[in-house]
Amino acid sequence: MNQEQEAPTVTLRPFDLADVDAMMAWASDPVATSFMTWDAYTSRDALLAFIRDTVLPHPWFRAVCLAGDGEVSGEVPVGAVSVTPTDDRCRAELGVVVARAHWGKGVATAALKRTVAAVFADLDGVERVEALVDVDNAASRRALEKAGFQREAVLRSYCVVKGRLRDMVIYSFISTDPLLD
Repeated sequence: MNQEQEAPTVTLRPFDLADVDAMMAWASDPVATSFMTWDAYTSRDALLAFIRDTVLPHPWFRAVCLAGDGEVSGEVPVGAVSVTPTDDRCRAELGVVVARAHWGKGVATAALKRTVAAVFADLDGVERVEALVDVDNAASRRALEKAGFQREAVLRSYCVVKGRLRDMVIYSFISTDPLLD
């Protein structure tokens, strides 16, 4: 039986230092972080310092939360999304991570849709949000496409991730692109 899964209700909110334990659930998972440029955290104190020194002062770093699923309060983060302006003020780079327990449920796609619905108003001058995704990260590529991002190109031998030279796919969403339901 092939039924459409109902999209989860996702909210985005600023992080708080109290989110460290929830964040540790995915930030310490080597599988969830396997395509990230950063290594999985092994220390709660190091993650707390990252939240304090990087996440809280960041211009657009949000906790991805699920609303009322009976298991996870709408306030407990199950992932994170960040949009970082580049030196060229019209562009910003997007990153997203979701705890493995929530993979394949539309959480990343819903978070990406919420992000593009808000970020252009929140970040003055940003007209284009870019995402670089490892060619082997099919789930993230699908989530971006479902959220309305356009695949632009494969950037060959673009960067080193965890000691391996990687090809990356670049996606973009510009301020005039239609928001998808």
